[in-house]
Amino acid sequence: MIQVFFNKRGSGKTKKLMNLANEKAMDCSGNSVYIDDDKRLILQLHRNIRFISTEDFSLMDYHGFYGFLCGIIAQDYDIENIYIDGLSNIVSGCMDEAAHLFSRLEDIQKTRSINVYISINSEELQLPEFIKKYVA
Repeated sequence: MIQVFFNKRGSGKTKKLMNLANEKAMDCSGNSVYIDDDKRLILQLHRNIRFISTEDFSLMDYHGFYGFLCGIIAQDYDIENIYIDGLSNIVSGCMDEAAHLFSRLEDIQKTRSINVYISINSEELQLPEFIKKYVA
């Protein structure tokens, strides 16, 4: 499953995503990974969730981010849930460029049965067409 939390900055997306991750960590049989652009939440997440801050990496675009995700998945075949907090903060570029990323995430989700939860900040609130089927 791919689920997207899409709203403007300050609307509570991060809190929802963090609470979801913490709840699922209690009854998840596989591993969980939480990806964020900084380290603010590291102490608020359940200790069973692997936290990765992208500030330690030079992620430039959606293609690079896809490779980054593939590396994480290749390192741990037991990943059940991936949480991506603030996709638009992690990589630069317009949301239309993310269509390819979502298509590839869908392939990963189907072949590996990994649940992907993504929060996206947008001041425009104009939901791109390719994201509509994923919005919570």
